[in-house]
Amino acid sequence: MRKIFNLFLLLILWIPSYGLAQGFALPYGKKFEKVNFKLINNLIIIPIEVNGAKLSFILDSGVSKPILFNVSGQDSIQLKNVSEITISGLGGGDPIKGLSSKDNFFKLEEIRNFNQLLYVVLDKDMNFSPSLGIPIHGIIGYDLFRDFVVEINYSSEYIKFHDPEFYKEKENTKSQTLPLSIRRNKAYIEGSVGLNTTNDVPVKLLIDTGSSDSVWLFKDEGKGLGIPEQNYQDFLGQGLNGSIFGKRTKVNKINLGKFALKDAKAAFPDMETFSSTSVITGNRNGSIGGAILKRFNIVFNYPAKEITLKKNRHFSAPFQYNMCGLQLQHNGVRYIADRIADSRGVVMNSEKTFGNVQILMENQTRLSLVPEIIVSGIRAGSPAEEAGLQEGDIILAVNGKRIHSYKLQEVMKMLNEKEGKRIKVLIERYNKDLLFSFVLKKAFK
Repeated sequence: MRKIFNLFLLLILWIPSYGLAQGFALPYGKKFEKVNFKLINNLIIIPIEVNGAKLSFILDSGVSKPILFNVSGQDSIQLKNVSEITISGLGGGDPIKGLSSKDNFFKLEEIRNFNQLLYVVLDKDMNFSPSLGIPIHGIIGYDLFRDFVVEINYSSEYIKFHDPEFYKEKENTKSQTLPLSIRRNKAYIEGSVGLNTTNDVPVKLLIDTGSSDSVWLFKDEGKGLGIPEQNYQDFLGQGLNGSIFGKRTKVNKINLGKFALKDAKAAFPDMETFSSTSVITGNRNGSIGGAILKRFNIVFNYPAKEITLKKNRHFSAPFQYNMCGLQLQHNGVRYIADRIADSRGVVMNSEKTFGNVQILMENQTRLSLVPEIIVSGIRAGSPAEEAGLQEGDIILAVNGKRIHSYKLQEVMKMLNEKEGKRIKVLIERYNKDLLFSFVLKKAFK
């Protein structure tokens, strides 16, 4: 009996205890949890289990509650206490139908939440996976930032979720701590921007880790936020209620505390594409996204209403502009045939993104099932548009390199390598292979 009791006691001591607290929590006594992430197109992708299903989420500080979409490919995701709702967000379309689900179990490494509210978008067109090149099932934000001190190391691609009770700020002369204002579950930072005027314009910006852009500014001539003369109309992103369009341009500099970022990308969204004025709260002048945030290692301390910034290896890198004018996305898969030197053996691919099924033929030809990348958008007047490329073209090769072995963002980098470089793109259109050539040029001088 004594042995049984001792064994039972050991089991109690070994099983992590989380208590009955609401929200996300670490096991009692654990000070932080370290989680590796993928940085894709300036967005943070983290793995989270929802009711036992392994999913991928964008860490989005601009969203209040977790939102699921693109879950049709999962065998089963059990949702609890479901009711129908209407969801409003950014975009020019109407509010969309969705589901609300309570008391769900979320797991992120050793972090647990036993009673998480989440929303489910039923619109199949709401899908970030094609544009990012990996499966994305949802977005999550405020609940994690609320319950932890969140330390994001963009240069090494990991996050430490600190228990606020144990967290102590590290003193560092190279970093700076600035105040945050929290309103309606969103965080705002104050800074300034330099446009074409001599004086910098003070701005209040939403911190949006779920945006891949650098900074969005709301046009306000009275405040000094006029759209610079050098600009072009473009697709800016996808919101819950549809596409967002606006003017792309650049600003002379963006100031955050003692840090100044020069010649930064910027965009002025068309305000009519915002379906509801309720999404513009906190008297803000815009938002700051991943293209700027990734240049710092950051500590978000929502409980103390502070943010600490420290420059990292990305800080001085020039901002990347789309010089070719193409937007790409995945569009399912396609077969390709390759000649191989020796058909003996088996080729394996352990990376489970969009799959890579390979069949070896006796005539030393290998059929491979690879992702298909298409032109999803093209900027009017851009080098690619003037060369004759069109939406729907299937990209086969860039400068002689077959692109099926490259990730989507790597292909975009090939197409925007440097100003003045000649780019040759082999595409398929209506079952014909066509070759186009153009020279990259900056949209702004």
